[in-house]
Amino acid sequence: MSILKNVRRTHLIRALGKLDHFASISSTASSSDVPSTATVPLRKNFMQSLRADTFGQPTYVTHPHLVNEGELVTGQTMDTFRERRERLMTGMKNFHAENAKREDQKIKSSVVIVPSASKKFMSDKIPYVFRQNTDFYYLSGCLEPDTVLVMTINEKDDIKSILFMRPKDKHAEMWDGARTGVDNAPNFFGIDEAYSVQQFNEVLKKLVERSNCKPTVWFDVPSSNQSSITADVQQIAGGLQEIKSPLVFIQSMRLFKSDCEQELMRRTCQIASRAINEVISESKPGLSEHHLFAAVDYKCRMKNASFLAYPPVVASGNNATTIHYISNTQLTKSGEMVLMDAGCEYGAYTSDITRTWPIDGNFTQPQKVLYDVILQLQKELIGTLTKTGGETLDELFDTMCIKLGKYLQEVGIVPKDMVDDISLAKAGYKFCPHHVSHYLGMDVHDTPLMPRSLRLLPGMVCTVEPGIYISQDRQDVPKEFRGIGIRIEDDVLITSDNAVEVLTAECVKEREEIENILLAKH
Repeated sequence: MSILKNVRRTHLIRALGKLDHFASISSTASSSDVPSTATVPLRKNFMQSLRADTFGQPTYVTHPHLVNEGELVTGQTMDTFRERRERLMTGMKNFHAENAKREDQKIKSSVVIVPSASKKFMSDKIPYVFRQNTDFYYLSGCLEPDTVLVMTINEKDDIKSILFMRPKDKHAEMWDGARTGVDNAPNFFGIDEAYSVQQFNEVLKKLVERSNCKPTVWFDVPSSNQSSITADVQQIAGGLQEIKSPLVFIQSMRLFKSDCEQELMRRTCQIASRAINEVISESKPGLSEHHLFAAVDYKCRMKNASFLAYPPVVASGNNATTIHYISNTQLTKSGEMVLMDAGCEYGAYTSDITRTWPIDGNFTQPQKVLYDVILQLQKELIGTLTKTGGETLDELFDTMCIKLGKYLQEVGIVPKDMVDDISLAKAGYKFCPHHVSHYLGMDVHDTPLMPRSLRLLPGMVCTVEPGIYISQDRQDVPKEFRGIGIRIEDDVLITSDNAVEVLTAECVKEREEIENILLAKH
């Protein structure tokens, strides 16, 4: 039980015990009995045809600076995505079979439906930058909007993957760019069948109604932003049975990063680390928070990141005591510190780093005291991961609260009469009211359905981000510490030998290093 809160044990957590095997299960896909409307076997000369055709996303022929030969997308091959689909369907079938046996039911086949994201508009015909639905991308490698992935497994364990694509359309492509199209999809993405997205209703009916034993249909209604697809699923399957969400199964796989995913995480963390180092070295009083925002965005993109992973926090002075400050409008002033929380996305994988530094290159004495507290605490927390007090993210949070309470007591901010861990944890929590860690991967707050009470295992990536926030109007701390906000955040990987690799180690955080690179520029 957590010192500060109870973790509710739901059916989700109980299910996780059945899902640990997703990290290692593999299976072989077979075809089933629904006829295809597009070629199933891979053509030997298909990759040569890339030179003569245009596809809806970068290829190694059209974008060799982004995609290497043999890859479907940056850092990942077609086989990677095919193996994930097979592993998902086999794992879901085994889980479903155990439940059916326990409840004395007939084992059913399954139909899993994962829609892509749709294009969103900021006004009239002006779109936002498109970002693919993470779960859809994880299973397909497809970067096109308004697409649907359907995966099936029958009673004989035959697995099939189907993509519903936007058809080729010269007029639409003239306005919005190339589409892969139905005919190219099986060979390009390594799936068994492809149809026009307009055929989704018709094909789904055949899949759901093809036998007396209706398949279990898995589709997450809240996460879908394709209203017509949602309506079709609810109309065709909803009247026959409860539609179940597959997200807990998918996220339990995504929680463990494969070798190629670990390499992508190293790269995105390296890009953000180097970009932030450059921003720190070039910062000076008088720049606005907005200028620093623009600088880290530019520097990440110039190092081949797609874009920033989230709206960054660039908070100077007292603004840093607002944890989710993203206005980024104030001018920086000499004597103040800047807290920057920023990360980028590279190859669909994200980094998340926070650094705090004095804009003029000199820590004041109160700033030094609090910075040293947070830096020492963060190093100790990283060293605690996978050990007692850090075997889970929730345990790490409890450890952080207790240690922060003790350290603030030593510098005269927390009363000396507090001696027990619960009192110290409560005191520490008042100065750092956010969790000290979250899972990291394709999304910044990755796999949110996975509880932070799970034991850390090889392949997991998480953040370690203690902070302290003392607003200028607090009356319960000495005046010299008011108006100071500090957070230090790194991204870490639990390696195959259960060690901890700091993926963001290149980003400077030692106080002397920060002072040196700043003073060298000033």
